[in-house]
Amino acid sequence: MPDSGSPAGPPTPPVPLAGLLALEELGLRLIAGPADAELSWVHTSEMADPYPYLLGGELLLSAGVLLTDPDTYVARLVEAGAAALGFGVRPVHDTVPPALVGACDRYGLPLVEVPPGTPFTAIARAVWGQMAAARHRELHRVARAQQALAAAAARPDPVPAVLHQLAVRLPGRAALLTADGEELHTAGRPPAPETRAALIRLARVLAPASRPAPAPASATDTVGGTRLSAYALGGGQGLALTLATDHREPGDHTVAGTAVVLLSLLTAPHQGADAANRSAALVRLLLGAEPADAAPLLGGEGRWTVVHARRSDGTAPDPLTAGALGAALGSALVDAGRAGEAVRVLVPGGGRITPQPGWTLGVSSPAAADALGAADTLAGRALGRAAATRAPLAVDTPVTGLAALLPPGPAADRARTLLAPLTAPLTETLRCWLSLHGSWDRTAVALSVHRNTVRQRIARCGVLLGTDLDDIDVRTELWLALRQE
Repeated sequence: MPDSGSPAGPPTPPVPLAGLLALEELGLRLIAGPADAELSWVHTSEMADPYPYLLGGELLLSAGVLLTDPDTYVARLVEAGAAALGFGVRPVHDTVPPALVGACDRYGLPLVEVPPGTPFTAIARAVWGQMAAARHRELHRVARAQQALAAAAARPDPVPAVLHQLAVRLPGRAALLTADGEELHTAGRPPAPETRAALIRLARVLAPASRPAPAPASATDTVGGTRLSAYALGGGQGLALTLATDHREPGDHTVAGTAVVLLSLLTAPHQGADAANRSAALVRLLLGAEPADAAPLLGGEGRWTVVHARRSDGTAPDPLTAGALGAALGSALVDAGRAGEAVRVLVPGGGRITPQPGWTLGVSSPAAADALGAADTLAGRALGRAAATRAPLAVDTPVTGLAALLPPGPAADRARTLLAPLTAPLTETLRCWLSLHGSWDRTAVALSVHRNTVRQRIARCGVLLGTDLDDIDVRTELWLALRQE
């Protein structure tokens, strides 16, 4: 069934009748019906038929002043949804009428005997006290859950992390579904096939295209005792958060609402003028414009920093996680890449890139639009060096120091002549090996090859160059030459 929205906070949870019966100072005694009732409030009435004034879930207290037909009286209480009946003995009745006991047993309504020395106000005060304590516990639980969700949203993989926390805090299954019912991310125990199908149907109820009227914000259902919920995410992408749990607490809707807000922010596409400008730049490039002509639409005052990134734990990031990295770096220009490839982010401007938790980054120096290809190569090299040295971030900086003092023309000519015998893979291996101080293992990590491959390539470089690569002067000259490329 559709829901219209979420309350501002968790409602007060009901309290168990058993907890009230356990209070020795009240002296209450269950004499009919089950003891597993839950009380939402207390009401006192001496009317012959209090049905019109009951909301459901009450512990109705009465001394039976107008009790004449116990069977009809109990039937009407059950129809009204009363949780239990508390019957006070004396001064009207010396004992609880046997007919009332029998009626409560037949209808399954808990009947509590209230002794003469226990005023109804004391029972009401005890119930309200237990409800206040229960509400405090529920508020505390909801607050802890909201804090955990907020912390999860700040992780490098925010969407899976939020879903995981949701599945922990509301034990069950949490999933992010597209409008077509495809699961983008899931957390928690897998549901039964019929439950999964029901969740997909429930999520489609929220899809704007599935109904002529405005779609509801949330919907609920129950399948085989499993409680199902679906919540529409903002952003116009038709995404929905779905939950399958074995039970539902009063504050669960509030916890889910917090997750909906966070997931809506994490999955929402960038809108407005910036998105329009990016689209225009892409169209111009596809139609043959030069990068320098399309670059002004992207901002960044004509300069960009290229960042290559891999997850520190070696897992492959999904587009949403890659987008979260881009947002953390201040850019929506993100290429999540194919399997095995690094995530690439184009960051406007020449600001400083800082390490990001859970990521290994390789960063180029700021470059103009017509030099982004070279900057992309430099960022890739920096990522390899960062991985090899186990650093969270490495920057491939421009030529500085003594190398910058060399005349660019003659130095570049000399570099090309010196390195001419080497193929591109050999040149890149030599560059990486020298930058890592001749470490075979680190070079192998940086290039994602076996250390024996590195040894073979470096040996081949020595043969083709006709020189001794163990000589520090040779290494220095080659390094300067490689820096002139």
